[in-house]
Amino acid sequence: MLFLIHWLVLAVAFFLTAKIVPGVRLFGLWDAIVVAAIFGILNWLLGWLLFVVIGLGTLGIGFILGFLTHWIVNAILIKLTDALTSRFEVRSFGTALIAALVMSLIGKAGLYVVDIAMHHSPPGTVYI
Repeated sequence: MLFLIHWLVLAVAFFLTAKIVPGVRLFGLWDAIVVAAIFGILNWLLGWLLFVVIGLGTLGIGFILGFLTHWIVNAILIKLTDALTSRFEVRSFGTALIAALVMSLIGKAGLYVVDIAMHHSPPGTVYI
């Protein structure tokens, strides 16, 4: 179930990113679901490998600045997704960098909202 929720959040992140970032085109919500699946598979197959290669290639600085490395890896995966499907278009690598940043923000916010919704507390509970 959690897998499907993550997939749906990623699809919504792709859809909203296409609406926000100029140079990113996605044709509909169904296409966003398909593109999210392709991106997820690429991330599962290549994401860790790209992270390690960039980390080693920068002599460890890529590991220290992991957030920056993940951002670049996501941009690379977005361009690879663009190359693998005609349902999704990204104008340039610079656009992919911006899209990766926007998608990360939307995805994190979406997962946060889902987490809050799934762990609803009983009435009267106060968090400090």
